[in-house]
Amino acid sequence: MSEILTFADQALLDERQAWLATLQGERRLSDNTVEAYERDTRQFLMFLTGHLAAPAAIKDISDLRPADLRGFLASRRRDGAGARSLGRHLAGLRSFLHYLERKGLVKTAGANAIRTPKQPKSLPKPLTDRQALNLTQTETQMHEEPWIAARDAAVLSLLYGCGLRISEALNLRITDIPNGSSALRITGKGGKTRLFPLLPVVAEAIETYRKLCPYHVPHDEPMFLGARGGKLQPAIIQRGMQKLRGAFGLPDTATPHALRHSFATHLLAGGGDLRTIQELLGHASLSTTQIYTGVDTARLLEIYDNAHPRA
Repeated sequence: MSEILTFADQALLDERQAWLATLQGERRLSDNTVEAYERDTRQFLMFLTGHLAAPAAIKDISDLRPADLRGFLASRRRDGAGARSLGRHLAGLRSFLHYLERKGLVKTAGANAIRTPKQPKSLPKPLTDRQALNLTQTETQMHEEPWIAARDAAVLSLLYGCGLRISEALNLRITDIPNGSSALRITGKGGKTRLFPLLPVVAEAIETYRKLCPYHVPHDEPMFLGARGGKLQPAIIQRGMQKLRGAFGLPDTATPHALRHSFATHLLAGGGDLRTIQELLGHASLSTTQIYTGVDTARLLEIYDNAHPRA
């Protein structure tokens, strides 16, 4: 704490220390988050002291204007802070100011008037071809019950083989796969339907599950069932994927939704065009699909950096 003593008066420092203790004790935030908030507020008080040419006091916090906060964020941006860091800076400051307001020491209108910096879209992290294929095999599922292993393999096959959202896969009915048809009828967001080519390997995974399933499934009800015969919930598939991550040593980003990302990324890498991928994914806007061009470019650059002798 000695580093900041010349940048704020003792009353403000005491309140800040009490706030940090509250974050860690009562709210049980992680040590990393508390450390980040301590650093963010320290940097802000240093900025404010420089701005005022005097150690910051509680009255100065109460008199904060939106322009003061914008000035701080601008100074951090000049120092190289990105949108995510700026968003965390603002979150930490708001938390501190709201704490002071609850104690009747300040008003927080200035902080509330500042918009959180727009966050960049994070690139999805696809799995490799081999990782995705391994996850969709019946024999790799972490279940002793054969029908449950077949069920999970069928669901994961739909996510990777057809690029479905998990909700779309779990809402599939037998009537959505007409006998002898090589297409799926998918009901996506907003109730919009689209047809999707049904790969033989995915059709086989679904058929294996249906043969092994011990429950009767009405043709107009979701076909994937839980262990007790009710509709299968996404959390069951997510927990199963968590076990697979541990078994295969995969990162935390290897989620069921990552299989949908992998589907799109692998199609694009194999020469698929964006318009077709947009239709297959059921995206309303091409701009949503264009994120995968960034994924593919990132992958190509990674390969180049690792493989090229002059990289």
